[in-house]
Amino acid sequence: MTRTALETALAQFAAYRVGDVRAARVLLDESMTFTSPQDDHLDKNTFLGTCFPTAGRFLRQEVTTAVEISPGTVMLRYTAQLPNEQPFSNVEIVTVVEGRITAIRVYFGGVEH
Repeated sequence: MTRTALETALAQFAAYRVGDVRAARVLLDESMTFTSPQDDHLDKNTFLGTCFPTAGRFLRQEVTTAVEISPGTVMLRYTAQLPNEQPFSNVEIVTVVEGRITAIRVYFGGVEH
């Protein structure tokens, strides 16, 4: 059974949250890039080695909006909280081609009210 783009993006988010690198490797295309205000087009291996292990530092991180905004393009909005900080929200735009993620672009938001 093939996952939809939305299911693929949510599966990747879930794999990140629990640190399941094996599941992430299956979901991420070899050509995948990860971009955020702190990271410029990291490749798959760099993303998995650098960013992926950071999930444990969050007190909480929950998807609040998940929608396929165009074919193969998913927007995830999530709230998160780090120790001793106010909750904040970010948005990820995830590109899925033939069931695999080819790009994740993160846009940092502000304090959640």
